Amino acid sequence: MLPRMLTLAALRAAYGAGATPMDVVEEVIARRAALADPAVFITPTPDDALRAEARRLMQDGPANRPLFGIPFAVKDNIDVAGLPTTAACPAYAYLPAADAAVVARLRAAGALVIGKTNLDQFATGLNGTRSPHGAPRSVFDPADISGGSSSGSAVAVASGLCAFALGTDTAGSGRVPAAFNNLVGLKPTPGLVPNTGVVPACRSLDVVTVFSGTVPEAAEIRRIMQGEDADDPFSRPALPVPLPVAPRIGVLDGAEREFFGDSDAEALYDAALARAEALGATLVPFDYAPFREAAALLYEGPWVAERLAAIEDFLAEHPEALDPTVREIVQSAQGMSAVETFRGIYRLQALRRAVAPVWDAVDILMLPTAPTSYTVAEMVADPVRLNSRLGRYTNFVNLMGLAAIAVPAGFAASGRPAGVTLVGPGFSDEALVPFAAALHGATASGVGADRAAALPLAPLAGQVPEGWTSLAVVGAHLSGMPLNRELVAGGGVCLRATRTAADYRLFALANTDPPKPGLVRAPGFAGPGIEVELWALPLAGFGAFVSGIPAPLGIGKIALCDGTSASGFLCEAHAVEDARDITAFGGWRSYCMKKQAGPGDW
Repeated sequence: MLPRMLTLAALRAAYGAGATPMDVVEEVIARRAALADPAVFITPTPDDALRAEARRLMQDGPANRPLFGIPFAVKDNIDVAGLPTTAACPAYAYLPAADAAVVARLRAAGALVIGKTNLDQFATGLNGTRSPHGAPRSVFDPADISGGSSSGSAVAVASGLCAFALGTDTAGSGRVPAAFNNLVGLKPTPGLVPNTGVVPACRSLDVVTVFSGTVPEAAEIRRIMQGEDADDPFSRPALPVPLPVAPRIGVLDGAEREFFGDSDAEALYDAALARAEALGATLVPFDYAPFREAAALLYEGPWVAERLAAIEDFLAEHPEALDPTVREIVQSAQGMSAVETFRGIYRLQALRRAVAPVWDAVDILMLPTAPTSYTVAEMVADPVRLNSRLGRYTNFVNLMGLAAIAVPAGFAASGRPAGVTLVGPGFSDEALVPFAAALHGATASGVGADRAAALPLAPLAGQVPEGWTSLAVVGAHLSGMPLNRELVAGGGVCLRATRTAADYRLFALANTDPPKPGLVRAPGFAGPGIEVELWALPLAGFGAFVSGIPAPLGIGKIALCDGTSASGFLCEAHAVEDARDITAFGGWRSYCMKKQAGPGDW
């Protein structure tokens, strides 16, 4: 019997107890058929196709598949080979021959696509009502909106149909539905995750996002998806930005605290601030006004023209095929000039400069994910004005190139949920994870529709729980890599990603299965530092893990870029004498991605 919420942890426990991917697929098929909300999926994966994929996984086995048998859903503006991509516009539909880059990476890791989910048409909206396939509803009240545009993806996870789902986010579409369904919504820094195979809304701003029950699990999915893709000119390598263990958190103050009369949502925001302070954060009021002005540029400035650029030919030929509100928004860009575009770019740059002092004073912003929520009837009656309210605290984030994680903030007396979002500098994605996880855990709001679900341990960055030990991993044990399952099976929790000090070199070892690198210290050498992940393991799990490490690898002390040190993988010097020096790649993950890209100068 599977639990109500299909988290990664719950599914891995089930597999450890003897369940098979076929057992999970049959349960997913049954739950999907029993779902009371008919608007969640546009195209479910056919039952027999799901069973065939489960059989294939069982035949191939879990080796090198960290997401073995994990079901997930995909927003229907992201390509899945063999299933139509519609962007919630039937006249636009096409059948992709290949998976989107992120879907391909997740499937290669063993995950199972259970279907394509509903959305606000062409990802234009934050409410979930702008689709010819109907409006998915919040799992807590069928009268309430689910949030959008990634509406079906959020409801699929919150209903217990899958462990995670992919959304996209331009203005907040990967965060607002998380708040309305008691989920985590992880939005990477623009460019960290490739958009190849994604129908664009605003190509320069779009980000593929993750809906999940917990922050660590969402981060694990993001690590598997991330990395440059030559077919996406906006993708770029990660340049990790650290954050302190006890961050200074910017909070709303004065006139900028706008909840549109929703005192329950404001009270939940204040309660979340108190929890953050109890976790060691320092709360710093800041002026949100320049961020709000930047947010307005997304729909009131020339970036609307980028939505038109994505579907201009289709709109000209099939205007009647668009939802009336979506058509009105996109058509408003017709006639915009290049002069207006450059003026918008100049204004955004000025606003980025204007908010620089805020980032000198704080490490993270903590904002309501949405200031309030609405019923479907209210939204349909006033679709533009109310939708605009939903994006008050989300629209600026991608325009300013920032990272964000939305987490639940609890429930009002009415039972309506709310959320808060931690916003950090670009490429602080990994550094945001520990505090976001701790804040979620302190909220004790459960997962999705199950308000009583317990969350796994989520230690703060740099804080190893009593009775545990830390370990720095550099190669095949990194998140998403073939041996990461050994850390997970030992009860390990990823604390953060960081780099070694500059005087380390990395080599690709010969004749290792799976392929592994060797890390060697070279005093006097000045390199880029090597990507590592810091994990925490219970002492019993650590002992069992270390006993299985094969020569020429061993555990020693590794100096990190911040001046601290950690136990981690080192290699005997003789083993790298004839090995390829891959130090210039900056880490094993980057080297493997370049190698997988095919022949060339990698």
